Amino acid sequence: MKYTYKTKGCCATQINFEVEENIIKEVEFIQGCRGNTQGIARLLVGMNVEEAIKRLKGIPCRGETSCPDQLALALEKLVLNK
Repeated sequence: MKYTYKTKGCCATQINFEVEENIIKEVEFIQGCRGNTQGIARLLVGMNVEEAIKRLKGIPCRGETSCPDQLALALEKLVLNK
């Protein structure tokens, strides 16, 4: 299933991602630090949603949140319905 999440408090304005059977299939950050967000996206492909949340949640950048933290929040909210 494909999801879109509007971020808050980080450089990326939106995260588009796809999850099938609890496995991340694709991640695309809109804006943000291109090299970093592409690197994160490629590393996450094939990863279990819960593992991604565990690794990304709470990472700060210029404040209390970051692009990876926002993706963790999106995965919790949209995929796990927390």
